[in-house]
Amino acid sequence: MRSNIIQPRSWLHGLTISAAFSSRGASAGAAPNTFEVVGTTGVSAQQFFVGGVNKVYILDKVENNPTKLAGTNKPAWATEYDLRTNTFRTMEVATNTFCAGGSALGNGTWISVGGNKAVTSGGLDGTNLAGPYFNDDGAKSVRLLDPCDDDTKCQWTPVTTTPNASGPLTQIGGCTDGGYVNDANQNIPTVEYYPSKGQPNKLNFLLTTLPANLYTLTWLLPSGNLFLQSNLGTEIYDYKNNVEYPLPNMPHAVRTYPASGATAMLPLTPKNNYTATILFCGGTNLQPDQWVLNYNIAALPADKSCVKMTPDVSTTWEEEDYLFEGRSMGQFVMMPDGRLWMGNGIGKGTAGYGNTSWAIGQSFGTNPLHAPAYYDPNAPKGSRWSRPMGNATVSRLYHSVASLLADGSILTAGSNPNADYIAPGTPNYPYPTEYRAEKFYPDYFNRARPSPSSLPKSLSYGGDYFNVTLKSGDLGKQSSALPKTYVSIIRTGYSTHAMNMGQRYLQLNSTYSVNQDGSGVLHVSQMPPCVACFPPGPAMMFVVVDGVPSNGVMVMVGTGQLGPSQLPLLPTYQARSQTGLHRKTCLPHRRTRNKVHHLVLPYPHCL
Repeated sequence: MRSNIIQPRSWLHGLTISAAFSSRGASAGAAPNTFEVVGTTGVSAQQFFVGGVNKVYILDKVENNPTKLAGTNKPAWATEYDLRTNTFRTMEVATNTFCAGGSALGNGTWISVGGNKAVTSGGLDGTNLAGPYFNDDGAKSVRLLDPCDDDTKCQWTPVTTTPNASGPLTQIGGCTDGGYVNDANQNIPTVEYYPSKGQPNKLNFLLTTLPANLYTLTWLLPSGNLFLQSNLGTEIYDYKNNVEYPLPNMPHAVRTYPASGATAMLPLTPKNNYTATILFCGGTNLQPDQWVLNYNIAALPADKSCVKMTPDVSTTWEEEDYLFEGRSMGQFVMMPDGRLWMGNGIGKGTAGYGNTSWAIGQSFGTNPLHAPAYYDPNAPKGSRWSRPMGNATVSRLYHSVASLLADGSILTAGSNPNADYIAPGTPNYPYPTEYRAEKFYPDYFNRARPSPSSLPKSLSYGGDYFNVTLKSGDLGKQSSALPKTYVSIIRTGYSTHAMNMGQRYLQLNSTYSVNQDGSGVLHVSQMPPCVACFPPGPAMMFVVVDGVPSNGVMVMVGTGQLGPSQLPLLPTYQARSQTGLHRKTCLPHRRTRNKVHHLVLPYPHCL
């Protein structure tokens, strides 16, 4: 955020939805563990999300982008990027989307909420709808988009009515005016919902975590509570009863903006009983009174520590393997095989920009890091980080994004630590506005990809299992890879400010049978009967065979409708339930034809 205007919000992913889409092949000739610049995005990607197998939607702040809306002299600040052709189409947005947040609703519509005042040249305060940018105040705006994965031309539209449903999205905190960090005079210490549940509730947590409490890091836990982390503070929030439970402070460093550490919920799997662990890496080690601009913040080394907590089990922080180097604005992306990719970011300074004497151009950060890394949560402690890959071409500083795509690659875009558009080669501005889109191809890109059949287009919470067929060529000699085959469900989220809001990974429980011709069948359970484990909405489904994923297909998790009711279904095949020590578990039981490999694992938090 710039040093004088912001309107940020922190977002919890709630009900989301999308249609089903076809898979597509991996990029021809892509070398594993390498980067490739594949196109330009038209506007700088401050925010983006994957709207389907073929389309990515990008939002920028209002600025003097050379790309203009068709038939006008008005700069664009939104585009649709086509992954098939690596080309973009401009989209009309009326209000300033600077530092907005977003997610998807249960009817398949994506939402972008909040933003900034109308601005003029240089990012200075402007007059609503006046030139040269002709933008309106976006601070209270709600914008909706129905993604179109085909060749139709969908558009963002302003909200004029409120859907008749209780609040699937939770909006936390923010500020009324702006600044490098928040302060008591403009703090918005509340939580509210979309669609509205009435007046916002006050959160004491947002009073005690000033000043670095913008973009509060928020997760819905399988227990149904919210896990909040901001500045050095941490708490569990029972949003149903508006009760806060303080937890021990974050060790080592601040992880929220502008320190901007990398954060993710680790994969939810049958092996860990679908228990959530939250990982934090990097950021900046500053105390609350040190978030001021009277010294050279851009010279501060970023932190390299990693810690994690499993809040539904223990509220004790656990040390994790440290990063290879200190990193601010690093970003985690979930991979189909359960590893996490980290890329983007800087080695010195923080997020933000302004006109201080020590700024690098206008950037409050420097030393861009081009080397990504893999994090494997299943590797032995001490060896969870690895770096067998090449470096990125493009520097990704403040206002950069990253996301998994359906072909298993990772798309990075954005970077503009400046108040307005800065052209490459501008004197004294080493970090210009960036439009290049770059793909990273993980290490499985040089291996034959499985081609499963009979994948469903939707998933329910509980209910009948489904079968996935794999050819003998997918499984190796004597079907040796079948015991190491599973289905992963990934929600890629809404990417902005070094996080993917709502990103989540869940491995479905499964058994398998081997056919005489060497082919195999996975017998796959539906989603656990736990709505909080993986909230309803769009996701990508991958079949992973011995570490190699298929191309992803889009599936709908839940009913595909707005509203709170997503009742678990009882299977029509044999099933049983039993009671554990402190929570009810559901144990699906099934038999398969031919060779039988039976596995029974508990599902937590059944309703």
